[in-house]
Amino acid sequence: MIETCSKKCMLFGTVSLGVLTIVVLILESQLANTLSGSQRKNKTFPTENNSTCWISQPYTVISECHPCSEFEIRSKSIGVCIHTNFKEILKCENGETVTRSCDRVAYLEEKAFWKFTIWSFLLGSVSSLSVMLRKRVLNHRAKRRARQVLSNGSI
Repeated sequence: MIETCSKKCMLFGTVSLGVLTIVVLILESQLANTLSGSQRKNKTFPTENNSTCWISQPYTVISECHPCSEFEIRSKSIGVCIHTNFKEILKCENGETVTRSCDRVAYLEEKAFWKFTIWSFLLGSVSSLSVMLRKRVLNHRAKRRARQVLSNGSI
């Protein structure tokens, strides 16, 4: 069935699937942000010094969620780094500064996603290029054989 498609049809199908993939990724990202925002309010994270002022009071985020250093993880100097290996620093309205554990770092996940996407694209491009080159070589050999047979006159 796929053999009957023209190059234009195949190109159109590939581009359509690419656009559909990008649309799904955007929608999934938006949905994930919406869900994580509503679930984050109900989720409790371990905090340093058992302070929970950020639950009952308004707070500001001093330092966004970022990875703990190797020293903090190994020495267990900051207890919140043991749970998820990520921490964020909050300042409550009463002036208390609290370090709490957090789920994941957005920029690290985005970086990993783009690495995967770029490597997949490069691998796909190299594979496509090798298939096209191989097809060209095989077509050239077939034409050469046909010319030899025709020049020998053994038809």
